[in-house]
Amino acid sequence: MLPALLALVAAVADSAGAHNLGFYMLVTALPFTAVAALASFGDYLETREDAVGALQALLWGVAVVLLVLACAVRSQSLEVPPLAASALVACLGVFAIKAVLAAAPFARRLALRPAKP
Repeated sequence: MLPALLALVAAVADSAGAHNLGFYMLVTALPFTAVAALASFGDYLETREDAVGALQALLWGVAVVLLVLACAVRSQSLEVPPLAASALVACLGVFAIKAVLAAAPFARRLALRPAKP
């Protein structure tokens, strides 16, 4: 989840006023996100029956689009435009959904254990 960490650092840098650092963190997160999206889509193509894998691949694609949008809008301004901030927040939301999807199987295992007498 390196792209999520880099996007989070970008959001924190923006809130602290370091807009250049935030921009460069987003630009750095973009290739990692694209590679993860391609790898996830390749995994889905190998096992097409996995609905969670399909959703993960789709969410990686959405994250790439949102990061490209945030980087493109920010590239021409000195401040953070509202569209770029919204795209970054939406991207962080996508990463949060991905984290919940990744953790769901582990939560099910914990919940389905029989109670001890």
